[in-house]
Amino acid sequence: MKVQDIAQLLDQLAPLDIAADFDNTGLLVGDQEASVEKILVAHDALPEVILEAKQLGCSLIVAFHPIIFKGLTHINPDNYVGKAVTLAIEHNIAIYSMHTALDQVIHGVNAPLGEALGLQERAVLAPTGIHPIHGSIGFGQIGTMPKALSEIDFLAFVKRQLGTPALKHSELTHRTIRRVAVLGGSGASAIEAAINSGADALVTGDLKYHDYFKAEGKILLIDAGHYETEQFTKKLLVDFLKKKIPNFAIILSDTITNPIKYY
Repeated sequence: MKVQDIAQLLDQLAPLDIAADFDNTGLLVGDQEASVEKILVAHDALPEVILEAKQLGCSLIVAFHPIIFKGLTHINPDNYVGKAVTLAIEHNIAIYSMHTALDQVIHGVNAPLGEALGLQERAVLAPTGIHPIHGSIGFGQIGTMPKALSEIDFLAFVKRQLGTPALKHSELTHRTIRRVAVLGGSGASAIEAAINSGADALVTGDLKYHDYFKAEGKILLIDAGHYETEQFTKKLLVDFLKKKIPNFAIILSDTITNPIKYY
């Protein structure tokens, strides 16, 4: 198969034309006509992931995050982006990114996150439009817990299910948690949508100091970590590709790319 053949399959999962305007998705490094015998699926195409692909004989990396996000004025190994791109070119490894295209489909990033938290009857939290094939698209999902939990029990549940060492959260509302919104990655933009949708809690990442004030006693905001809320994404991609091309070598990266450490 060629790189462009894999790209066409991935477009069935999450078409790139629904990616956010600010994003950088698709084939970021490499030739679409290049042959592919093995694929490495990773969360971030960091230099160590490029070296992992080289060691495994993979000529294509399908990554969730784009290693090139803003325009490059120099390509050299002086920083992690330049080093990753330089290594990929040196070893003829193509890099393909999904990012906000996969964020917006109902079966994308937020589906396994919602499943990990046991949410039922999930729907799009912040719709951005209607796709002719994928239906309602948008950021985040909202669903219902099988049974209501106290806020303390829910915090413990989230921490356990996502395997994060620590959670940050807004002031407790002293209400039970039943209706829950989720948005993998950076989700401060969905706070208003979560409140308007009647969510008791929003589980996301990258909340800043002033974001917590927006709770205003109406919702429990939980920052469970950017990586932690997106951690199921690369397995989702592996499972999809294995279903589409079952007799092909598709490898789940062993590299943990979360840059945040806990003490």
